[in-house]
Amino acid sequence: MAPAGGIDAMLLGAVVAGVLFAVLALAMRRRLGSTTAWAIAGFFWTLVVIALVTLLPTDPDVGIVPAEGRATSCSTDIGGPAPDGFWVLSGGQRLLNTVLFVPAGALLVLGASRWRIGWVLVPLGLAGLAAYSALIELAQLELARIDRACDLTDVVDNVSGAVVGVGIGLVLMLVFRPWRHRKSGG
Repeated sequence: MAPAGGIDAMLLGAVVAGVLFAVLALAMRRRLGSTTAWAIAGFFWTLVVIALVTLLPTDPDVGIVPAEGRATSCSTDIGGPAPDGFWVLSGGQRLLNTVLFVPAGALLVLGASRWRIGWVLVPLGLAGLAAYSALIELAQLELARIDRACDLTDVVDNVSGAVVGVGIGLVLMLVFRPWRHRKSGG
């Protein structure tokens, strides 16, 4: 079986997804305006990046993790089994888990603020991001081959990052004012 995973695979996936979502943003620009189109495409791109970073093995040569060697439940110990350091940020895995969801929260607000119903869409989107985080943790528990640990702390950190992102998005919303853009431009 060919190795799958590692930083190279994550970066390649992020670039390919970025190109696809950029094309989508360009297609939506005329109808929604630049800010909203780029925010919506960026939001979905961040979801793909989150999946790549959390569901691909960090080592491309992980191989098969034997069933008897995998965890059978999620860690509920706040702080969990996460090591102090991680390969992307020097602030530790908890910081990475928090920062990973900040762009999604900010882009959620920018994408939804064009419409009056945005005040409903943002809390629903925040709940969706929390559910997405929980589903990722369940996938990490069930897919032993990816050699990842299911941890309740990750969900707490992810949701915290999304909430911080929503706060940043509220500030950006006031700067960009996506509701003012006409349908024809941007």
